[in-house]
Amino acid sequence: MGFSCVTVMEDFNRKMKTDMKRKLLASAFALIAAMTGVKAQIQKGNVLVGGDLANLSLGLNSSKTFNVDITPKAAWFIKDNVAIGGYVNFNLYTAKDYGGSDVGYGVGALGRYYVSDPSINILKHSRFFVEGNVGIAGYNPAGAGGSTNGLGIGFGPGMAYFITPNIGLETLLKYDGIVGFGSATTTNTLTLDFGFQIYLPTSRIKNAVNRER
Repeated sequence: MGFSCVTVMEDFNRKMKTDMKRKLLASAFALIAAMTGVKAQIQKGNVLVGGDLANLSLGLNSSKTFNVDITPKAAWFIKDNVAIGGYVNFNLYTAKDYGGSDVGYGVGALGRYYVSDPSINILKHSRFFVEGNVGIAGYNPAGAGGSTNGLGIGFGPGMAYFITPNIGLETLLKYDGIVGFGSATTTNTLTLDFGFQIYLPTSRIKNAVNRER
């Protein structure tokens, strides 16, 4: 009887150790799969297409204001974690009895670097990044004074969260400045942008183009 109890206890302990090892291995594989899934989207040769939106508002009171700032983007990963491409920006503010519209624009090149340090990317399926851009930009408010047109520069940190293997929601805190000519020689803004990007392998894009031919 004593021998049977000892045997049962040994079998129980052995089973517990085996189950624990399986759970640890499963957790490790899940973590590796999650990290690999994010890394796969920002590898060399992939393409990102999307855009950011800031300051969207529509006033329904007597002033009837409308404000929008949109920035479509596209970039190609020249190496893992590093993408370069281009952007177009358009922003508009108008209101009833305002006397016109404030209009801003921009077009140029952009670059992104995605941080791969696990201690910084604390959320699963997320990556922090830094973005910078340079190009031609302008800001022209209604009425007299305050317009600037010339060289546009911008930079700031952001975070992308991948809701699917190919779609990332992101937020970007960005400084934008314009240096040039006009009634004001400089314009400076700090915005919090929200947007999304679609990450696609180059092979998938080539296949889609070939199917359309």
